[in-house]
Amino acid sequence: GIRKIPSCAYCPMPCGDKSPHADNGSRPPEREGPKAHDPGLRGPDAAAYLPHGHRDGHGLGIQGLHTFGEHAPPFQTAAVQGGKAVTVFDIENVHLWNGVADPYLYSVAAAMPGGDAVAVHFGCRKIAFKPDTGFWLNGRNVRLVGAARHQDRAELGNALTAAEHEEDMQILRDMGANTVRLAHYQHAQYFYDLCDKYGLVAWAEIPYITEHMPEATANTLSQMEELVLQNYNHPSIICWGLSNEITVTTGVTENLTANHRLLNDLCHRLDATRPTTMAHAFMLDPNDPFVQLPDICSYNLYYGWYLGELQQNDEFFDMFHKNRPDRVIGLSEFGADANPAYQSARPERGDWSESYQAVYHEHMLKMWSERPYIWAMHVWNGFDFGADGRGEGGKPGQNQKGLVTFDRKTKKDAYFIYKAYLSSDPFVHLCGRRYVHRTESQTEIKVYSNQPRVTLFVDGKEFAAQDGDKIFKFIVPISGTHEIKAVAGSCTDCMTITKADKPDPTYRAEGQVENWFDKPEELMKEGYYSIMDSMETLQKSPAASKLLSSLMVKASNAYGDVAKNVKMPPEMERQMARTPLRSILKQVAKSITPADVQQLNAALNKIKKES
Repeated sequence: GIRKIPSCAYCPMPCGDKSPHADNGSRPPEREGPKAHDPGLRGPDAAAYLPHGHRDGHGLGIQGLHTFGEHAPPFQTAAVQGGKAVTVFDIENVHLWNGVADPYLYSVAAAMPGGDAVAVHFGCRKIAFKPDTGFWLNGRNVRLVGAARHQDRAELGNALTAAEHEEDMQILRDMGANTVRLAHYQHAQYFYDLCDKYGLVAWAEIPYITEHMPEATANTLSQMEELVLQNYNHPSIICWGLSNEITVTTGVTENLTANHRLLNDLCHRLDATRPTTMAHAFMLDPNDPFVQLPDICSYNLYYGWYLGELQQNDEFFDMFHKNRPDRVIGLSEFGADANPAYQSARPERGDWSESYQAVYHEHMLKMWSERPYIWAMHVWNGFDFGADGRGEGGKPGQNQKGLVTFDRKTKKDAYFIYKAYLSSDPFVHLCGRRYVHRTESQTEIKVYSNQPRVTLFVDGKEFAAQDGDKIFKFIVPISGTHEIKAVAGSCTDCMTITKADKPDPTYRAEGQVENWFDKPEELMKEGYYSIMDSMETLQKSPAASKLLSSLMVKASNAYGDVAKNVKMPPEMERQMARTPLRSILKQVAKSITPADVQQLNAALNKIKKES
């Protein structure tokens, strides 16, 4: 294969294997790169090597397939010494790879006298990460927003053709994404090529996930070496991911930390041009020294879905940035499961509705837009994916946090709020088109658009017009079947809704205890416990705690392997303790029936609170 030795991502001088950053794992200094077509970018911008096994002394011809500048030689030869041959091209007036704005690629080819040949594309670019402003590409501050991707498909698994990879890329590009996290393993080479071609900045990582295994250190090092060497030439890749949520089951241990130090040093030794990163579990204390091990930090946060409130995402970043103003921080995962069949006029955390997922992502995008120091934000996930330990949300065996369904046929409403923020292509989208049967007499019609004005038509007549920014809401009286049309500039979108006498049972998860949760006055009895109390309050009573324990065991068992090995850190235990039992029961609705809730609350209502 051919290995391009680019100028160091952190400074304008070529580094190669002699980089001062490569031998000790130290964090390289940050420098701003040159602008596109900068004539000052010179040095060993292209080189090549051959695998071991070729005899020393044989010649290697290396040729640039694109113009390397007026005075650059189009062809050079080099002798193979010690299993490799190296030569240098100076690229004058270099055309930089500039992400989605201008993903320019060069090519280089190498051939042996006997006819063996290989060619590769590469790009020239400089990257930097700054604690106050995040990611920089070629001296330009770029706010990175996109999605993580699992490459599996319904009915196909990972046996994909080029057509499926191209479809995924097109869906991300249509949304306006400029980055993708390729999780949690090395993806098909074809998709890395697509990232180069279309300019999506990529996070690449190995499958070192959730549970650290001391006996697997050599395996993690082997996989990282292969990932780096096989993908070194891709200009789209800007960091190497060491692991994902690796502290979930064991917490931080000495052996786990040692494994990560070895991986970190290996990445620096193999590639001095890119930083290392990790996706930390949101339960990991930000003050733990382990958080600071890689060059740049990222967290997986699920406040507003698995526990807590949406606002806690904002608070997390504000506190991290205040306490560690010298550190680069990103958001590597966040999301809420959504079955497009589930709809609600009053969406809540834990209802798996498309409606709540949209509200969740509205908040997260606003949070991100107000914090320019977040170096990248990757939705978990771009697409629903297979997860055999899951059975909730009406689709067993799937994680439904995707913005698009497993078969890629349905873009959920949340997809379009990202398009409103990220895409410059004019569009308008009516939310709730799958919420056809509505029991309310006045219903909210929500519209997403990147245009400044939206006009709503009901049954062919103009209802109202609004000037706004991305999200437009109209309250519309309904009495029968109505045709709804939204117009923004030259863009239109239409849907049909109907007034219904009773709720459509297909709009919520089977067994969901919505009626009980919406009537707190029927749950509470003055002076006695109820499911409206916090876990902390209930655990103070031996009788209430006993009732609670048996129910939680039932809920945990329903999640199988997903829950059995998870170690709850002290901070998360404290957050759970402050959470009302009502909220937790909604989250585990798949395993808790309405009868269970009624029986539990009735029993709690008989236990008197101590004064």
